[in-house]
Amino acid sequence: MDDVNSAFGRLVRIMDELREQCPWDRKQTIGTLRPLTIEETYELADAITEGDWKGIREELGDLMLHIVFYARIGREQGQFTLDEVINGICDKLIARHPHIYGTTAQEGLVEVKNEEDVKRNWEQLKLKEGKLSVLGGVPTALPATIKATRLQEKSGKVGFEWEETSQVWDKVKEEMAELEEAVASGDTDRIEDEFGDLSFSLVNYARFLHIDAENALERTNRKFIHRFRQMEEKARLQGRSLADMTLQEMDDLWNGIKAQE
Repeated sequence: MDDVNSAFGRLVRIMDELREQCPWDRKQTIGTLRPLTIEETYELADAITEGDWKGIREELGDLMLHIVFYARIGREQGQFTLDEVINGICDKLIARHPHIYGTTAQEGLVEVKNEEDVKRNWEQLKLKEGKLSVLGGVPTALPATIKATRLQEKSGKVGFEWEETSQVWDKVKEEMAELEEAVASGDTDRIEDEFGDLSFSLVNYARFLHIDAENALERTNRKFIHRFRQMEEKARLQGRSLADMTLQEMDDLWNGIKAQE
């Protein structure tokens, strides 16, 4: 622990020095840092998807720098200090884990027997703290697939949830039929609405299968990129470009690449 404290203190000192001495660091605001923080978060997500532990370590460091940076600006603006940020999350964790630091003998809480009980109590405790809705903690700016997952998780904690995986799949099939009807109608607005319903149901099905819908889609994106680039390379080796090929020729290349995998 002493090593961790020493390393963290070193980061804080460096941030203070940069803020006071570096023209670029002096110029930054919470507004200018925001897009950079989003970029760093996605870089961490990429490293996690790739299982790149060296990259994960590096990106965690970048994000930690941003946290310290925001705290420094918050102190300058008289809004909060780094100590308050850290103690705030410590207090929250203690309050949200009564089965560890207190007692679950509180109104609305259940005895903790598994991780689902922990999540259910977490949402109830948030409501006790003054949250008006269990959905209130879902950021508006989240990517749609991740947001759908979080909405479903949170609503499920109060019992708004299917009991069996088969029921979720039945809902997917129901939404598929409704999308087919919308497509047949030719009503673009209705088609988009039903496509959204189907997508939402598929995200829920992924959740019941215990897979991350966002990560699953990203894996498919990366697989497509890999195969398409191989197609381009194979076409170049033939002295051609994909634009000059027929769909059947490209499909043959694609299937050949799949077979090699």
